[in-house]
Amino acid sequence: MKLLSIAIPCYNSESYMEKCIESLLPGGEEVEILIVDDGSSDRTAEIADSYAEKYPTIVRAIHQENGGHGAAVNTGIKNAQGLYFKVVDSDDWVNQESYELILHTLEDLIRGSRTVDLLISNFVYEKQGAPKKRVMQYRHCLPVNQIFTWNDVKHMPKGKYLLMHSMIYRTQLLVDCKLELPEHTFYVDNIFAFDPLPYVQNMYYLDTNFYRYFIGREDQSVNEKVMISRIDQQIRVNKLMVNSYTSCGPMNKRTRAYMISYLDIITTISSIMLIRSGTEEALEKKKELLSYIRTTNRTLYGKLRHSLMGNFMNLPGRGGRKVSVAAYKISQKFYGFN
Repeated sequence: MKLLSIAIPCYNSESYMEKCIESLLPGGEEVEILIVDDGSSDRTAEIADSYAEKYPTIVRAIHQENGGHGAAVNTGIKNAQGLYFKVVDSDDWVNQESYELILHTLEDLIRGSRTVDLLISNFVYEKQGAPKKRVMQYRHCLPVNQIFTWNDVKHMPKGKYLLMHSMIYRTQLLVDCKLELPEHTFYVDNIFAFDPLPYVQNMYYLDTNFYRYFIGREDQSVNEKVMISRIDQQIRVNKLMVNSYTSCGPMNKRTRAYMISYLDIITTISSIMLIRSGTEEALEKKKELLSYIRTTNRTLYGKLRHSLMGNFMNLPGRGGRKVSVAAYKISQKFYGFN
């Protein structure tokens, strides 16, 4: 059995996927790299097959009909033979020194007496044109270099949240919690970073800048114009996360607090994109989203609606919406997100 399975969802990724794969090959025989070709029409399948042929004990090429990022991640989980599971998007890459540390740490952890469900590390926003690279690190929120539980997690401010880029799950945990991401839907990485959390008991944090998250392509899903054009998919993910939170039942109070904070971020993003759309239809969708949350979970609605960001996102009238956008831009600049 491999130590770590790494899934690379690929759709028409011929221009950049090789950089991603090359950064992962130094993991050697302890790692399996699952290149999931999600119905590409360019040379993605050919490149994937060439790596599988050259590195048959490390790389597997999996071809499927197009189902979107979620379908590719689902395929990765179903085919994973490693004890731990990581997703690396095809336009991103990893730092070699941190990679070695990650693998050595996983080796040590599997020999220990306590099972670790989630390994957390830092990621770097490789934002095109940015003079300074922002690092998402958690050293002030999480114990470093030790196994810990949710009870040991300190308050995580709005600028600190776990994304897919910072997370390596125990593979069996993903199977046990029956994680299955929706197909043909963008922004499902938020579900990946959210739904399994109530099942996570023991964690380990490495304060190392492992994942390099590229931001800058005009067609990228996190580009603001693209997000506005795909707002219905953002809303769908938002609602699915509300459903997941509502159905997960009793949980550790700090797990619950973190999940509410994460939902606050996601709902704020949905709201501001609808406001920035500038149409009456979008404003109606914003009302409908809040109504859905209120109907699904009234307690959760109260916490989201009356949070600091919730108050800013729901100021009345055109003037209120201008204030909402201004507050968002300040947060965007302060936290460094796209």
